[in-house]
Amino acid sequence: MIKVTFPDGGIREYAEGTTAMQIAESISPRLAQEVLAATVNGKVSDLNMPITADAQIKLHKWDDDEGKHAFWHTSAHLLAEALQELYPGIQFGIGPAIENGFYYDVDPGETAIKEADLPAIEKKMAELAAKKEAVVRESISKTDALKMFGDRGETYKCELISELEDGHITTYTQGAFTDLCRGPHLMTTAPIKAIKLTSVAGAYWRGQEDRKMMTRIYGI
Repeated sequence: MIKVTFPDGGIREYAEGTTAMQIAESISPRLAQEVLAATVNGKVSDLNMPITADAQIKLHKWDDDEGKHAFWHTSAHLLAEALQELYPGIQFGIGPAIENGFYYDVDPGETAIKEADLPAIEKKMAELAAKKEAVVRESISKTDALKMFGDRGETYKCELISELEDGHITTYTQGAFTDLCRGPHLMTTAPIKAIKLTSVAGAYWRGQEDRKMMTRIYGI
């Protein structure tokens, strides 16, 4: 058994390997519906990560910045999944959560993505979210990561991977979309119900003026 300490100082015992979501479920069904991420021993993590030792835990809902971050981070991946379906061959840069929503930097090749295209992308995002796809985390070797993204022609991802240490690389997959990412994320796309893509802008790859001008799509 492991001892889990809550922010109010309360302590409960759980079986080794219990997840934050299972802890939320043990407290109340309502909490399990509302929780979006968890901080375990000071590190924000996915709700389905097994907890294998005594831990301090805080469960995050929408009112917490950590909850919003996980929600919007998964929303960014949902945007990328929709773009992958709508624009075959598109390449992906980075897609983080930000203070008020999210964005994704992409290279659509010869195709121009304009603000007039955003409603169709929103519609595709909603269709995908309605499938309630599981968001699956996987640890992967640097060699396998370079091969996976290299085989897909993802030159921007391969550049990022080349700078990472082996043994510290993770991917997240939902549906047919897999991204290089540290997380954390929601467990599924199901909570994402209201989507608004707000603008399209240009952004140099990695903020360097001598690099490729990417297309940045903002949303919330």
